[in-house]
Amino acid sequence: MARGCLQGVKFLMFAFNLLFWLGGCGILGVGIWLAATQGNFATLSSSFPSLSAANLLIVTGTFVMAIGFVGCIGAIKENKCLLLTFFVLLLLVFLLEATITILFFAYTDKFRCCGVSNYTDWFEVYNATRVPDSCCLEFSDSCGLHAPGTWWKAPCYETVKMWLQENLLAVGIFGLCTALVQILGLTFAMTMYCQVVKADTYCA
Repeated sequence: MARGCLQGVKFLMFAFNLLFWLGGCGILGVGIWLAATQGNFATLSSSFPSLSAANLLIVTGTFVMAIGFVGCIGAIKENKCLLLTFFVLLLLVFLLEATITILFFAYTDKFRCCGVSNYTDWFEVYNATRVPDSCCLEFSDSCGLHAPGTWWKAPCYETVKMWLQENLLAVGIFGLCTALVQILGLTFAMTMYCQVVKADTYCA
């Protein structure tokens, strides 16, 4: 009985990770295509020219492929170590997503804002009267050291809040789909790990 359950979970786990890996290939391919044809396409921050959509897609695609590969091999080999590794990596993605989202909203100049409540929030971060260059009305190197009159005054919290309200449906659908996929992967990994342990115990 335990062996039958294990085979069923194994198939689901492998199928899920195969799709996960193929998705990573697609993301990587789009990233490489953008890098080759568009250069620094959709640079997210003037302060960090390399932080472009193409580079982010390449890194994301590579990471997703690696996770999918570990999951596939773990499922095929019924390897507890690989299954746990997959589980931990996917769990870390949750934390990374939250961190990246915060950094994106903090550093991107798309929203034409500075600081959570106002630009003085950055004074404590830098321990000086300065802000990131992304806060400047007109970007230039070290412009964050200039006078406050050259910085955006709008608070990012309110600006981002308005943006989220305007794009609530799209953000909600994307977030929900992403969360469901990750939860599904975590569930498959932990279920299969438990089934492998149970099968080993039964055989012993």
